Amino acid sequence: MTTRELPYTAPSQLTEAIRSEGYALLRPQDVARLAGCSLDELQSLVPSWDRLELDNYLKDGGRYRRRRHSCFIHEEESRDDAGHALVQVPHRPHWQPVEYNALHGGMHRLFEPVETATIANPAWGRLLRALGDVCSSVRGRQTWYVEAHQFRIDTADGIGRPTPEGAHRDGVDFVAVILIQRTGIKGGETRVFEADGPAGKRFTMLEPWTLLLLDDAAVIHESTPIQPLGEHGHRDTLVLTWRAGSFQGADVAQTD
Repeated sequence: MTTRELPYTAPSQLTEAIRSEGYALLRPQDVARLAGCSLDELQSLVPSWDRLELDNYLKDGGRYRRRRHSCFIHEEESRDDAGHALVQVPHRPHWQPVEYNALHGGMHRLFEPVETATIANPAWGRLLRALGDVCSSVRGRQTWYVEAHQFRIDTADGIGRPTPEGAHRDGVDFVAVILIQRTGIKGGETRVFEADGPAGKRFTMLEPWTLLLLDDAAVIHESTPIQPLGEHGHRDTLVLTWRAGSFQGADVAQTD
């Protein structure tokens, strides 16, 4: 069903919603409260989206996606002065099996890393640690292998595809999709459906820092293409994933 009124989750019901529904949708002010910072502090991260690099791996031949990617380990048992430790690991490729990404699976895709200044911004660490703690509240305390993807989908070629692979799972434990901004576009509807059933929700995230947190085993998700309202437009998101045990592709030899 299409939902005009966004199906927001009360913060007190966050863990239960993910367990029972497979997803939760948080208002921007609740995201900031969860991260222990203000919306202005989260907004201080936004200028870095103007410095993303072109994604040269798109198999559809498009040039509509820019991104940066970095990886971290969130160790529950280890704490630093700011809380649970979040440690950046040496830069590594992003990899998914073809079972989860039929379009780009099986490829080692090495993107430019998230800028050092972005990672050093206190709001970045607070946000990632807070969401990792939510994942642990659902699944139990874990060492989480975290991947962070900054995306800009633009309409320079007339249309931009946030999820060119279509409705999918990511092959991880949890996925967060955070809207950073929408500029001069229409479309970009978010769709979340049961992985093993007919039920689903459709809605469009409009406010910056609206956050969708997904149990990747329970639901599949996609975002519809965007089109410009005028000459140009773009949609920026931050996509974060958490996986227990290892990064995807950690045991796969790099041959491409």
